[in-house]
Amino acid sequence: MVMKKRFISTGTLFKSIPKLAPDAVFDLKQRYLKDTRKLKVDLGIGAYRDEYGKPFILPSVKLASTQLFKMIDFDHEYLPIRGDLNLLKSSFKILLDENYKNYKEILGKLVSIQTLSGTGSLHIANIFLKKFFNGNNIYISSPSWGNHKQIFQDFKILNYPYWNNKEKNLDINGFINCIKSAPSPSIFLLHTCGHNPTGVDPTYEQWIQILKELYEKNHLPIFDTAYQGFCSGSFKMDSIVFKIICEFFPQMSFLVCQSFAKNFGLYSERIGCLHIIHKDSNHLLNQAIQSQLERIIRTEYSNPPGYGAKIIATILTNNNLLKQWESDLSIMSKRISKMRFLLKKELIHLKTPGNWDHITNQKGMFSFTGLSSDEVEKLETNYAIYMLRNGRMSISGLNEQNVKYVAEAIDKVVRWKIEQNCINSTKV
Repeated sequence: MVMKKRFISTGTLFKSIPKLAPDAVFDLKQRYLKDTRKLKVDLGIGAYRDEYGKPFILPSVKLASTQLFKMIDFDHEYLPIRGDLNLLKSSFKILLDENYKNYKEILGKLVSIQTLSGTGSLHIANIFLKKFFNGNNIYISSPSWGNHKQIFQDFKILNYPYWNNKEKNLDINGFINCIKSAPSPSIFLLHTCGHNPTGVDPTYEQWIQILKELYEKNHLPIFDTAYQGFCSGSFKMDSIVFKIICEFFPQMSFLVCQSFAKNFGLYSERIGCLHIIHKDSNHLLNQAIQSQLERIIRTEYSNPPGYGAKIIATILTNNNLLKQWESDLSIMSKRISKMRFLLKKELIHLKTPGNWDHITNQKGMFSFTGLSSDEVEKLETNYAIYMLRNGRMSISGLNEQNVKYVAEAIDKVVRWKIEQNCINSTKV
């Protein structure tokens, strides 16, 4: 009996694919760009803007780029699978100062690879941990960066309390209780500084509390490090959590997912690092971990981009350029702090209902304003002010030309919301 071949038309293969909702951040940007109103404000995407609302190329980056092109041996050859070795060494040094107690001990337990910025670092961490971590749960802060859940969908995702909406600060008690009650071992995804979206970071004392509970319960922390230098203007101050680990918990295993998009202004170069620190100083184990990471990278993107990596490595290994970068960080963080102050000042001047202290208490690129989704929607519809529906505002989108307009619009929508609530309550 001759079997007839069954052919499937390629025209039917993809008919049942469902359409997904667009990414909230990039869809917001597209709506802003399409808006034809002359007066409009982009407070959405997490990218630094100068006082004129323009992208800011860091002077340190300009100088490093010029130096690179003058070098005789500069080229665009493939990097090793693990990445630029100068970047890997120098990037860890801005997390942990070599003068810290137990630094050498931690260095002996370190494996580093270059990744495609912070997202790529988290993605590689997810693949590696799914294969080798002896646990199924990952705890993500409530709220957190929207992409975290999508990246770690291979794990059972749970939330730990973080934002205290009533007090507009850190829910430290809820956070600690969650760590204590979580099955051991679990993964806890933490924000090193400039928490996205809340802008609320633990204090030094709170970090000690958090790390102590994580260590005692044998949980594995992953530190998403995307805004180092944006909070205080100092990369050392913004990495204080790693100093605490060095001094008090040198036996702790942890991962650092490092991005250089924001603090070097190299958004499109996609440069990041993944650092894995394990419990035992074991050269063979280091080699095994590195081999597994390289195998993952080889099948994902083969090897990382070189140009941005060389720019960053040049800055971090040159004392003059390093000082210039520190100055660049100071300029950006000071402008953001100034805009926080001016926005709060305008809201107080307008006698806008509510307490707005949280705007200046929060740190980093974002403010979690406390505005409701319908208030945010009204800001966009009536005033062409664009921010995420959860109330997250990118502070660097503010400048001295638009901050008063933004404050006046917020004042109007807050009063409108109060009026709506009064109307609804009378109906009941």
